[in-house]
Amino acid sequence: MTQQTAFKDTWKANQKNLKLYVPVVARVHGQHHPEFHQVREQFDQMVEQIKLAGRKQPQLEAQFEALRTITDNYTVPGDVCESYEAVYEMLKQLDQAYHA
Repeated sequence: MTQQTAFKDTWKANQKNLKLYVPVVARVHGQHHPEFHQVREQFDQMVEQIKLAGRKQPQLEAQFEALRTITDNYTVPGDVCESYEAVYEMLKQLDQAYHA
């Protein structure tokens, strides 16, 4: 499986839940975890880059680098809900597929 195929398959499997969960998690946890607003910004940029790329591999290195920094390599805070944890897990899977 190529890098592009792995990423696109992972994106296809997770995009619906990410688009649903990211705004909700930002609203619910943003006050106590303001870093999640930055996660949402990076995610929104990723969505836009993926749309612009069409069938080509999107250029997401900057977004994934920022996400790893913001999230301390997708470390889930101890006081959050399962949706927050799921967002980090899906983003981590996308990051890994992108860099496979």
